[in-house]
Amino acid sequence: MGLTTINPTSTKAWKELQAIFENEKNKSILNFFNSEADRTGQFSVEEANLFLDFSKNRISSEAFKQLVALAEELNLKQGIDAYFSGSPINQTEGRAVLHTALRGADKNLEVNGENVHQLVESSLDKIKHFTEKIHHGNWKGYSGKPIQNIVNIGIGGSDLGPNMVVDALAYYKKPITTYFISNVDGDHIHETLHQLDPETTLFIVVSKSFSTQETLNNATTARKWLLQYTEQDQVEKHFVAVSANVEKAIEFGIDQAHIFPMWDWVGGRFSLWSAAGISIACAVGFSNFKELLNGANEMDQHFKSAKFNKNIPVILALLGVWYGNFYKAESEAIIPYSQYLQKLASYLQQASMESNGKSVGRNGNPVDYQTGAIVWGEPGTNSQHAFFQLMHQGTQLIPADFIGFLKPLHGDQHHQDLLMSNFFAQTEAFLKGKTANEVETELKSQGMSAEEIEKLLPFKIFEGNRPTNTLLAEKLTPKTLGSLIAMYEHKIFVQGFIWNVFSYDQWGVELGKQLANHILNDFSANKMQDHDPSTQQLINKYKKARS
Repeated sequence: MGLTTINPTSTKAWKELQAIFENEKNKSILNFFNSEADRTGQFSVEEANLFLDFSKNRISSEAFKQLVALAEELNLKQGIDAYFSGSPINQTEGRAVLHTALRGADKNLEVNGENVHQLVESSLDKIKHFTEKIHHGNWKGYSGKPIQNIVNIGIGGSDLGPNMVVDALAYYKKPITTYFISNVDGDHIHETLHQLDPETTLFIVVSKSFSTQETLNNATTARKWLLQYTEQDQVEKHFVAVSANVEKAIEFGIDQAHIFPMWDWVGGRFSLWSAAGISIACAVGFSNFKELLNGANEMDQHFKSAKFNKNIPVILALLGVWYGNFYKAESEAIIPYSQYLQKLASYLQQASMESNGKSVGRNGNPVDYQTGAIVWGEPGTNSQHAFFQLMHQGTQLIPADFIGFLKPLHGDQHHQDLLMSNFFAQTEAFLKGKTANEVETELKSQGMSAEEIEKLLPFKIFEGNRPTNTLLAEKLTPKTLGSLIAMYEHKIFVQGFIWNVFSYDQWGVELGKQLANHILNDFSANKMQDHDPSTQQLINKYKKARS
């Protein structure tokens, strides 16, 4: 079972949506609140550890129903079934997309003749044994001291996901210090190595091919650093690998028993649930890693079974289509009101933009409508003092997801009250804005003259009518975080399905890699390969500096 190939703009539902949009594009969200009974009740869902209020969106009940009709006309249910069944929906690479199976596989599910459930359970057992050995002090380095520092070496999905989760769950951390090295910039790894004790440091090299340029070079530099203090036969005490290329990992000096599996049916940017997330288990413990998986599985079950109008990932995806394809909004902001989630937007940026940043449909033809969105954001309240000015009074329409928690982890209710008062105030301010009459009344109360008010008035008006979604959870726990991440994964799938693109390849990253290898050779070659004049000038300037 594959995915259907339908240009969404050719559907009846899309044409009706366009007509509805033209009719209501100048209406305000407050109009919808006034005209629609129980809008908050109809536009809210509580499932899988999360509560979503999407009533503060620039969309009527009629338009929302038509978005659901679009999903139905495109046979989204059939697409979801294919997604979970192991069908090769990553068609350009001939692969299944089964990161969902990492947190709860059907016991009879098979891919390439292998039972997926058995593979996943075996990997989890290996991760559990490994992390318990670390936490009990039984994994020792070359001098006999137990490991105290874990360094994850990877890039892209092998770094962003685990790095984000380790930060997000820092409250639950074990007495192990975790570091992440990704950038091929040598300053990155050398600054990290300066902080480490070679006797108590273990490196986790995460690379499916064990040939990713950045990862392999950083791993080689780390090994060279280690060998300043010990011998080659001790390397296996300080390196483990997560890779499909067992031979190359062994050649590097890693014991085969310490090589964890990667499968081609798990894409890198969705791999934190697999052994690629072993740094998470080291940082917070295997039981918390399992809770992360359990939370994601709860969201999986909700996504698979809920009706589209009460399905959290589907709702968020449809709203993204509404703003991107009808209002022509080009970006969306992720604003978590938790410093623990400071890396969530960066993680979702890769997950979304690398997935749906496509301009060719599943039929191989160029698309003539917008796909993907620029995803960005920072935690509140920091973001309020950075870019909210543009969101409130700028010319762009920027839908935003506000993510908050009802209870603080450290129990400081005063700080939590300050945080959440800002959280609720900002979504209300984006909704209501401030009218000219309100500004005038305010300025009069400050004793300003009519002339002064006239000059200042235009600058103090807030248009409002800026859309937000509010996502609330009881507390930031591993389970809640698992549900939140899985929710966004499924949103990405739904949007790619609707836009008729293949979400799970990333050919766009390949060209730069190929050219980088050519240019690397140019640095030491007498004759440079053919480049455009600008690139040639820049390479020459660099060669002169390095000589």
